[in-house]
Amino acid sequence: MDTTQLLKGVLDAAVLAVVADEDGYGYDVVRRLRAAGLVEVGDASVYGTLRRLYSGGMLTSYVVPSDEGPHRKYYGINAQGRAMLDTQRKEWQEFSGTLTGLLGTSEGAA
Repeated sequence: MDTTQLLKGVLDAAVLAVVADEDGYGYDVVRRLRAAGLVEVGDASVYGTLRRLYSGGMLTSYVVPSDEGPHRKYYGINAQGRAMLDTQRKEWQEFSGTLTGLLGTSEGAA
């Protein structure tokens, strides 16, 4: 199954969940998503999602100077982002439960 389209539908929730665990800069968020099993996630998709969530008021940001390269822009979740994440978690539970039920019904059908 090509998970690319599925990933697009849940990337906001995945990014919020990663940032809720710990603030992170763009590539750090990409790395943590991939380490969690979302290996097909694209760098540009995550960077765009971070910018959109920030613009939408779900994330805060701050810059951390670096002696080894360019400064890094870190993102952190705020109260509005946590509320959105809670909503998305509930919606995911309902959706995945429904889909699991649908997919499970074909085993006994002939």
